Amino acid sequence: MVATSLRDEGSGRFALSGDLSFGTVPALLGAGDAAFGALARAEVDLAGVERVDSAGLALLLEWSVRARGAGRTLRYRHAPVALAALAGISEVEELLEPAGAG
Repeated sequence: MVATSLRDEGSGRFALSGDLSFGTVPALLGAGDAAFGALARAEVDLAGVERVDSAGLALLLEWSVRARGAGRTLRYRHAPVALAALAGISEVEELLEPAGAG
């Protein structure tokens, strides 16, 4: 398993890297709340995500739901192919639209 991290790159930009799986998601849920919970707009770069399973997709959905519920904007970019495929199968591909789309 690859170490997973959520790194603050400044100006509301974050980089998520490593594995998004049942083993790593619980810690990331709270890390996301702490990292971008106070920001009106945040963007998460997913280019560094190595492996992803349904728990990883659920994490991104939960972060999005929490942001929307608080009146905030949260966008994802550079989704890996495996994540995009999971989102398509789950019919939530709009979650992974490029920043600024829509």
